[in-house]
Amino acid sequence: MANTDYPVGFYFSLSFEGEDAAFKEVSGISKDLGIEEITSGGENRFKYRLPNVSSSQNLVLKRAIIPTGSKLITWCSSTIDDGLATAIQTKDVSVDLLDNEGKVLKKWTFYNAYPVKYAVSDLKSQESEILIETIELAYNYFDVGSST
Repeated sequence: MANTDYPVGFYFSLSFEGEDAAFKEVSGISKDLGIEEITSGGENRFKYRLPNVSSSQNLVLKRAIIPTGSKLITWCSSTIDDGLATAIQTKDVSVDLLDNEGKVLKKWTFYNAYPVKYAVSDLKSQESEILIETIELAYNYFDVGSST
């Protein structure tokens, strides 16, 4: 692979319930293996650092606000507004990194995702910026795959 063949981070797609959704930014694709520090009686030089459970950040999605309803916004509204009165409907969400021909190079699939935050950028009368909506999704875990 030549240096010019590395994938770029601006060509990606997000899929939700079989629908593709356009986003300007996706962040929070990370996972960590936690550690637990244990001290041993009489050993003062170090602590044992043992692996613990893995954890992930929320998946953060940003895009220009959509004037008409979308399945994603409807899902966010019903999940956040209903509180815990009804069971939360989880969905699988995938993010695909694409090459210059639109083929999938890398795929991240987030399992049992559900919305935990919805926000809109500030309204400013003296600026002509595009209004951005931000959606945060919590999920159980994600898998990393390559082209299908």
